[in-house]
Amino acid sequence: MLRYTLMRFGIFVGCLLVVWGLVYTGLAPRGLGDSNGLWIILLALVFSAPISLVVLRKERDRASERIVRRVERVKANLEANRNQEDVADDAARTQTQAQSQAQAQSQAQAQTQQGQAQAS
Repeated sequence: MLRYTLMRFGIFVGCLLVVWGLVYTGLAPRGLGDSNGLWIILLALVFSAPISLVVLRKERDRASERIVRRVERVKANLEANRNQEDVADDAARTQTQAQSQAQAQSQAQAQTQQGQAQAS
């Protein structure tokens, strides 16, 4: 991605120099008043955008493939983490339910024994 950005910036700087040269020699119109610098930058942006679109197509495709792979890897890691959390949560719930059932059985047995002791 950095490579693509630097290449695009290089194309912009090249267009900026060409436009500056054209304005300086009088082949391209000057801006009004003090806006000449802004005019040169604007023209350079207008010229560099379509050039970048055509010239950097392959590099842009490579960069987007890298981004897609990175996003897919992050999604896989998130899914793996989510599955680990689910397993841990299920284990904790199973353990809690088993303890609750054991306590309920112990209380039922204790009540049964108390009832038998009172009946005797």
